Amino acid sequence: MMRGLVIALMMGATAASAFNLETSLRPVARPETAGAELVATEALASSLRPKARPNDDHAAMVLAAIQASPPKKLTDEERAAALAAATNPEPAKAEEPKAVVTVEDKAEPEAEPVLVASAGAFILPNALRPQPRPKGITQKAILRREQQIRGSVCGDPEIQGTDAGVILASTAGCGVEDAVKVKSIAGIPLSQVATIDCATAKALKKWVVNGLVPAVGSTGGGLSKIDIMGSYTCRPRNNQAGQKISEHGKGRAVDIGGITLRDGTKISVLKDWTKQKQGKILKAAYSKACGTFGTTLGPNANRFHQDHFHFDTARYRNGAYCK
Repeated sequence: MMRGLVIALMMGATAASAFNLETSLRPVARPETAGAELVATEALASSLRPKARPNDDHAAMVLAAIQASPPKKLTDEERAAALAAATNPEPAKAEEPKAVVTVEDKAEPEAEPVLVASAGAFILPNALRPQPRPKGITQKAILRREQQIRGSVCGDPEIQGTDAGVILASTAGCGVEDAVKVKSIAGIPLSQVATIDCATAKALKKWVVNGLVPAVGSTGGGLSKIDIMGSYTCRPRNNQAGQKISEHGKGRAVDIGGITLRDGTKISVLKDWTKQKQGKILKAAYSKACGTFGTTLGPNANRFHQDHFHFDTARYRNGAYCK
């Protein structure tokens, strides 16, 4: 009996040992060492895994989770998972390259250039430099300009005529030192050549451009001709014997009797000075002569000027005399 009791005790011990084999062979961590084990595990994970890159989001999240968790005892599965995550982080996803848009990419495609033939060469219509004129037109313009220069007097292409040089006279006080024979002023022909000096020719041009042409305007299609009644003549004033030599005798005066319009209409100082429409044009033109010339005399001056305007560039006057 004693032997049976011993055998029974031995079998019970063996069963107890077999039942607790899983936990009895593994040392159980003491409560005070749990924190130390966690710290050791974290240190091991930190040493084994590379430093988290800015884009290594997965590894950074695992490390943050470990550090934020309260100290506890890790199981084998948890320890293995932590080590695996630390040593084998997911590869960072490469950012897709962003398209770089330049000014050239944004610019609208240029239209196909159209070539234009001009002056024997092809040029772009949108070129910054002006397109050259055809040779024919250019040559004609140059020739016309050369003709104007050749036909001009007093150094002004808008005063067309010929040089007359020195005009001598037997009468004392008459004669012109440097005379010109003017045919047209600013493109407006004269009814007859006006023999005057350059100072008078330039004053006449100034009056035509700034006074007569604006006064006529578009009436009758515009100004077509200037009617000249007199220029150089060796005579006394107003053709009165005994008077001083007129400015006409020095080439410093010109008389205007009227004008002709492009539609053929003639406006006369003698006939139209008092008329409403034509007189308005004549008066407007005449008023612009005062100051341009040294002397201006018209129908209101005296009986000798009822039929014309007298303009002169007398040298003896200090100011303008207008009447």
